[in-house]
Amino acid sequence: MNLNKENLSVSNSNEKNVATGTFLETSIEPGFFVMTFQNETDAPQLLEKAIDNSFIQLHFCLKGSTQFCFNNNTYTLDIPEENSLLLYNPQRDLPIHMIVQPKTWVVSVLISIKKFHALFSHEANYITFLKDDNKQKKYYKDGYISPSMAIVLNQIINYNLNSNLRELYCKAKVYELLSLYFNRGEDANVEQCPFLADEANVIKIKQAKDIIIQRMAEPPTLTELAAEIDISLKKLKEGFKQIYGTTVYGFLFDYKMEVARKLLESGTNNVNEVGLKVGYSTASHFISAFKKQYGTTPKKYIQSLN
Repeated sequence: MNLNKENLSVSNSNEKNVATGTFLETSIEPGFFVMTFQNETDAPQLLEKAIDNSFIQLHFCLKGSTQFCFNNNTYTLDIPEENSLLLYNPQRDLPIHMIVQPKTWVVSVLISIKKFHALFSHEANYITFLKDDNKQKKYYKDGYISPSMAIVLNQIINYNLNSNLRELYCKAKVYELLSLYFNRGEDANVEQCPFLADEANVIKIKQAKDIIIQRMAEPPTLTELAAEIDISLKKLKEGFKQIYGTTVYGFLFDYKMEVARKLLESGTNNVNEVGLKVGYSTASHFISAFKKQYGTTPKKYIQSLN
């Protein structure tokens, strides 16, 4: 990947009419900030920001899709919905030049390498790009946004507390987000877990994830799921935890609660209907699960939106 220090202005003819957008930026600490952007329009928008080579960049596309452009748009990395991109180049500045597609939500976290080391000093040897032999190498990593990460990202975007508390709230949520991101099994873990080196098994685990999402209201048992994707129960459990950082049913619970939250926000279904859609036969069980996840009842959550 060639990341040169050049002016990343819009030069392609098909981008001349792209409107310029602005991040909502919140400072966490010196050398550490989070930026959010919601493109609710019907046209792509351009986001630009000068970032020097002392920063690690994490970009999360929660909804829609976006493109990170390099070298005057000669090289582009796509960030599809529910995916992330980590960028770090200690050799050259890496300014943000991002084309955000319509109906897209983006959260970007930028943290100086010095600050990052201070946060993860004990874990630095387990984070691939911080190893001694990689410290002067450019690095990028794309990845999947887990349901637990999606919850935190939504909370950062849908902040609805007193504006004076935003910095404190975002600080807590960004720390939580980083913990979840770097707890998902870094590349270094591939050597420790031969399972992940087997591409066929990885594909099967992703199939398992798709199956439980499609049938979230009536999911198969773990034994049934393992049989359906033709893998042992042990490998299903171990592989799912390695790839998604949680158990099969832990993943499903987070996903169901996120779907429920979005349904409640849409206002098209009442609490009982939402519970049924995500697989709860009684309203009381759904309310209990929702409160466990979000610390409030569905009814109170709806009221907070108003």
